[in-house]
Amino acid sequence: MSAADLIVVADDPKYDPDRIREVVDCRVRTADLSTPTAVREHAADADAVVVNVGVSVSADVLADLDLRVLARGAVGLDGIDVRAAADHGVQVVHVPEYCLEEVADHAVGLFTSLARGIPAYADRAEAGTWDWDPPYPIERLADCTVGLVSFGPIARRFADRVAPLVDEVVAADPYVDEDVLREHGVERVDFETLCRRADHLSVHAPLTEETRGMVDADVLDALPPHAVVVNTGRGGVVDEVALESALDAGDVAAAGLDVLETEPPGEDHPLFGREDVVVTSHVGWYSEQAKRDLNESLARDIRRAFRDEEPRGLVDPDADWL
Repeated sequence: MSAADLIVVADDPKYDPDRIREVVDCRVRTADLSTPTAVREHAADADAVVVNVGVSVSADVLADLDLRVLARGAVGLDGIDVRAAADHGVQVVHVPEYCLEEVADHAVGLFTSLARGIPAYADRAEAGTWDWDPPYPIERLADCTVGLVSFGPIARRFADRVAPLVDEVVAADPYVDEDVLREHGVERVDFETLCRRADHLSVHAPLTEETRGMVDADVLDALPPHAVVVNTGRGGVVDEVALESALDAGDVAAAGLDVLETEPPGEDHPLFGREDVVVTSHVGWYSEQAKRDLNESLARDIRRAFRDEEPRGLVDPDADWL
């Protein structure tokens, strides 16, 4: 590690370049890294680069850079060619444990509020409508089964929070040991069974070729008309066109989305302006503590890589889930 080393950090309020500079003890520069072209242009002389969710770093981009470390300030790695990075001698690091509590809390908030119709009722009350006429079918939570798509660390915390409110929690995730599900009182089922048994669906899956668009028209059709669909994983896991159609047809009741296929979306996004949909702007990760954890974790891992030590958030390019 040398004071001459350069880290280029995405120009985003979630990052604290001063703290990263203090921890790593090298040069730090912020830049617009919102597109692959911008990454090429602004990180051409970087030893390490910190990119945001939604920014793709392909093999072609990596070939034009001379990086030692590629850091993603998020849990997910969609859009980053981890194997190509390894071929170019670039270590990829992320922050897999920095916002687990926050995202689980956010998912529970979306789920419970929509399961009770609270956003729609609140809007109606403010508009002068004071009655109990439901915006969509509302079932007693204590009688319901919640299905989880993926059972990673966030889904496990979600399950712990929601289990006392519902009848049962089931999960579809072929990569998690049975003992982990049992520890959280969750039954493992295959994805097809999940869609048949679940009253409500909470999506926690990363975006991979396996998961892209997996919550599609067939899945939504299998859910009951009172189903609430929550997605705090990645936008591309849920087919938004199919979701809009299912909501319009009454095949599902409501949706709570912290992630969308394209971020930021246009003002005319078809899921905006509906009383049966709540969209938040990919803020599930946020708390002041999580923001501090994010910057500390990234900075310490970049420092480890510069010292030829193994970063704690190092991504294995041969991992099955990539």
